[in-house]
Amino acid sequence: MEQKQRLLSKLPKVDQTLQDQRLFGFFEDMPRELIVESVREIIAEERENILQAEEPELSFCEEDFFQKIADRIRQKNRRSLIKVVNATGVVLHTNLGRAGLSSAACENVMEIAKGYSNLEYNVKKGARGSRHSHVEKLICKITGAEAAMVVNNNAAATMLCLSAIAEGKEVIVSRGELVEIGGSFRIPDIMARSGAKLIEVGTTNKTKPADYRNAISEETAAIMKVHTSNYRIVGFTAEADLQELTALGKEAKLPVIYDMGSGLLMDLSHYGIHEPTVGESLKTGIDVILFSGDKLMGGPQAGIIAGKTSLINKMKSHPLARVVRIDKMTLAALEATCRAYLDKDKAREEIPTLRMLTQDLASMKTRGEELKTLLGDAKLFTCQVVEATEQVGGGSAPTAELAGIAVKITSQVPAEKIERFLRKNEVPVIARIIKDAVHFDMRTVSDEELPVIADAMAAMERAMGGPGR
Repeated sequence: MEQKQRLLSKLPKVDQTLQDQRLFGFFEDMPRELIVESVREIIAEERENILQAEEPELSFCEEDFFQKIADRIRQKNRRSLIKVVNATGVVLHTNLGRAGLSSAACENVMEIAKGYSNLEYNVKKGARGSRHSHVEKLICKITGAEAAMVVNNNAAATMLCLSAIAEGKEVIVSRGELVEIGGSFRIPDIMARSGAKLIEVGTTNKTKPADYRNAISEETAAIMKVHTSNYRIVGFTAEADLQELTALGKEAKLPVIYDMGSGLLMDLSHYGIHEPTVGESLKTGIDVILFSGDKLMGGPQAGIIAGKTSLINKMKSHPLARVVRIDKMTLAALEATCRAYLDKDKAREEIPTLRMLTQDLASMKTRGEELKTLLGDAKLFTCQVVEATEQVGGGSAPTAELAGIAVKITSQVPAEKIERFLRKNEVPVIARIIKDAVHFDMRTVSDEELPVIADAMAAMERAMGGPGR
């Protein structure tokens, strides 16, 4: 106990610590409160360590003490939402923010975010305007819809649509399409919150047009089809297609709603992605289509509603429309993304999601070889450029397998340890492990990110006893 008391007495006081010159640099650009909090925490932790230790060390290391404070200050000052390198090969990685925005979209966001804008002001008339006007005509032009509006995500789009069209009434949906989307949100739950009553028809694997027809009653308000964009049922299956449901809807004088989800705006079947497009779906005669902005469309998070003018106007005037409305920065990004689609070739080059999905093996191999060169000669690991199989991700095209290229890292150091070190890099590098080897998939890694990976690997080698670079 005497030894512990001696060590406790060596711990400096908070005021004394704050006056040490080793902390002066932090006061120039960091909040004083953050620094004081860090000092107090480290002193408290050091005191607790001494009290809890069975045999405390005989000396107090002042340098280690101040290094801990410095590390804590930097940790507290670090933003929570930070850039990471996605080296997983999953293009629309939900946990990593899904679609990256184009340069034009980012520039438009910056321009609108830093000042005032005509968000709800009609400059020409000098009167109040509508935020829907900034993208509605663009969406209609690139999809062929009569009218459109945008809300904050596709779940919100579904809820608003059902509430405006079918509150207190029935909506018919196939049992095989009662999907669960990210974060455990389920179509039946969203439908219940909207005030509509779910009528399930068919079976998990087979639903026929007759199943919908037999379920129609005086209480029916709409027929809804949900695209199973995050899974596939294969084998002994059957489903009613959009043409069949549209014909039934016209016969029964009921609107047909298509919750598409993934939001593909251009045909990518040539690249191995066999998904319906928004334009093709609208040509079947459906009344409303709902889709996401940040999936295959490659824009910001948004829920896009397009279709017949009369139904879209109902949704625009519904009280929920204000609850789920889109903000000015998302609108700015979405407008720039939509404008890129006016030229499909330009969209494929400018929109990162499309560029990643449509890039060829040769370009990925070139990037892989460049990374291998940057990694150089290492003692703790070896690397080779290999073929890889990658995914679209983001609940889109679940069965699509994309041929890609990866840089494979093998080492005596466990792959899990390397992967963990890379995640803790200043700019975290998120890789994947396949059969005890770390893989950097080139499909989702840009040219600018190659040095970041190389630096992280060099730091890892230095930390684990190798020479590094």
